[in-house]
Amino acid sequence: MIRRLLAAVAAAAVATTLVVAGPAAAQAAPADDPVRSAEYWLTDYGIEKAWETTRGAGVKIAVIDTGIGRGPVAFDGAVAGGTDVSGAGSSDGRTPVGAVDKDHGSWVASLAAGRGTGPETGVIGVAPEAQLLSVSVAFGSSAPRPFSDQIADAIRWSVDNGADVINMSLTTNVPDWPESWDDAFLYAFEHDVVIVVAAGNRGSGTTRVGAPATIPGVLTVGGVDRSGKASVEASTQGITIGVTAPSEELIGVSADSTLVSWDGTSGAAPIVAGIAALVRAAHPELDANNVINRIIKTAHPAAGAKDVPDVLYGYGLVDAAAAVTASIPSVTANPMGSLEDWVRLYRRAPVAPLPEEPAVPVEVPPLPDADPATRAASPLLPDRDTVIYGTLPLLLVTATAILVALGVTAAVRRIRLASRAPSR
Repeated sequence: MIRRLLAAVAAAAVATTLVVAGPAAAQAAPADDPVRSAEYWLTDYGIEKAWETTRGAGVKIAVIDTGIGRGPVAFDGAVAGGTDVSGAGSSDGRTPVGAVDKDHGSWVASLAAGRGTGPETGVIGVAPEAQLLSVSVAFGSSAPRPFSDQIADAIRWSVDNGADVINMSLTTNVPDWPESWDDAFLYAFEHDVVIVVAAGNRGSGTTRVGAPATIPGVLTVGGVDRSGKASVEASTQGITIGVTAPSEELIGVSADSTLVSWDGTSGAAPIVAGIAALVRAAHPELDANNVINRIIKTAHPAAGAKDVPDVLYGYGLVDAAAAVTASIPSVTANPMGSLEDWVRLYRRAPVAPLPEEPAVPVEVPPLPDADPATRAASPLLPDRDTVIYGTLPLLLVTATAILVALGVTAAVRRIRLASRAPSR
């Protein structure tokens, strides 16, 4: 069953309404904006420092989610295009989909590349000059189309429309994925796209990472609290976690411009997707493999980690400034694994198709006539030759011998009787 990371029932309990952020609010906001100040990750994770080099201009982030709302000022000039793959939204992907999850896509997008409501006010994203692609999907049994088909189509559309980074703040809560995703994710990797995926939350039932976070090659993001400790409810565990980012006390912009405080790796993922956009903007010569490598190699090992990588923290807590500016040796392979190798090892080899035309018949010379069949006989029964040349002569000899023996016996008896006769 498809389940959301933060949205669905958990969203109502975790998301807390703060204020309404619109044009009027932007004009009246004080210089020291409390909303902007609440975005602690901008300072704590080196994002403001990275802005000294780049703010993500020229990079596209595709948000595969419930749709990015049209109303918020934070998205003015940010959304470069979109589509709906659910069958329930609008053609531009800007109509929120789902009765419960409809704001989720806007929350995610605002963390990745929100523009704020002014130069120093409102929610600003990690890559505020990057462009967004809104790809709306629907979740649950009421979705008009199968979820697996929606995701495959969403990835392909994102790649074909210029996405440099794809964010997927969703999970299936199971480790396996449909074979149709093999081709879709490979299509993205072959076109040099970074895919960032949320690990999932214990609070919504994800005790271990599930697909797509289990797919080799994606950058899976776990969550930590404000102190940098693995979040108990707003994260999970798994060997595929690459890095961790804040997943508690996050600020999101809803589709109607309402601001909410929310928790979940659904929010940690777009923070990392924004960092990936900063790296791509600062280093356009790097391929997706090296973008991911810079992010994980510059992460700070967490104080609570037992290993590197760790099942809770991956390679550690992200550092945007280091990812953008550090000197990192290049790599030739994705450090998060190869989906192509996995498919070759674990998917059944394709069966060769049958020929469309029948093969030309081959003439075979006739076989020689078979020997006449002979009736099978038991070796214990005599055949004709044995009877004539063995059995009959033996019977004649035996009968003659018996008659001779009888004659001799009779003669002997007569002689004995004659010798016993009384004399006169």
